[in-house]
Amino acid sequence: MHHYTPAAGLPELRAAIAEKTSRETGTEVSAANVLVTSGTKQAVAHGFATLLDPGDEVLVPSPYWVTFPEAVALAGGVPVVVPSDESRGFRVSVEQLEEHLTPRTKALLFVSPSNPTGAVYSESLMADIGKWAAGRGLWVVSDEIYQEFTYGEASFHSMAAVSPALADRTLRFNGTSKTYAMTGWRVGWLIGPEPVVTAATNLQSHVCGNINNVGQRAALAALRSGPATVDRMRQVFSRRRDLILAGLGKMPGIECPPPDGAFYVFPSVDGLLGRTIAGQKVETSEQLAGVFLDKARVAVVPGEAFGCSGHLRFSYALSDELLEEGISRLQQLLA
Repeated sequence: MHHYTPAAGLPELRAAIAEKTSRETGTEVSAANVLVTSGTKQAVAHGFATLLDPGDEVLVPSPYWVTFPEAVALAGGVPVVVPSDESRGFRVSVEQLEEHLTPRTKALLFVSPSNPTGAVYSESLMADIGKWAAGRGLWVVSDEIYQEFTYGEASFHSMAAVSPALADRTLRFNGTSKTYAMTGWRVGWLIGPEPVVTAATNLQSHVCGNINNVGQRAALAALRSGPATVDRMRQVFSRRRDLILAGLGKMPGIECPPPDGAFYVFPSVDGLLGRTIAGQKVETSEQLAGVFLDKARVAVVPGEAFGCSGHLRFSYALSDELLEEGISRLQQLLA
């Protein structure tokens, strides 16, 4: 336990990740396709650093997780934002992607379920996007960290499975932080073609050597634990989703479409902008988030952080009691 492990991760952990991914996504993955990283953020950083040359463009649908455009830029690439909105269910179309394509476009970032919106792409729309990306010779960089958390009729699909033509041009990110509630353990992984994984492993060997051994052993235990715990978590999140939707639905000026996945809601707050709340004139969602924090002690993330102003991201990954308390405080503030 106190010795260095291979830079790519414990062999048995890599094998377990490959088996899990193959079984759950219907794609063929071997341990050689897996790099274990210090959280999924490091997988994102290593993936883009390995894939991109200076000036390469990456299509980044918005709203996006805050790290994605930064990771592209840090790797020397250029993030090209492709905007979506409520009218599209926060999903981009092939036509939108085509409009933003240039000769420098190298990759498409694809996220389903989404942080911050909870949007989940249908299999048919994914197939259309995958066919387009394959036809344009692009790489697809896919964040699958919320794969276990979908609700109602929505379901998770992996781009590598929906579009087999992209199997050798897809990088996938995942980890233990969401599925197994192991955020502080910092264990994630990158899955991709063996040459990319080998290059990313060489990079990691100079960045941090190997991921901490205790975290890797804990991740292996989690992967071997079976689906029962995850199923219970999904049921709890589904209930909390209903709870926060009901609470926000009673607040004037807030419109919140039900998310299909993840554990966030991303309501429009346009109805509150331009108003005076708790003695302060609020013109932007960023200012509104500050008022919520200062006056109600409720922390939310403004849409500006995700490239989509006029919205706030609320997380319902907390206890029912805290969720109810936060909703009550905001209802009193906005009454």
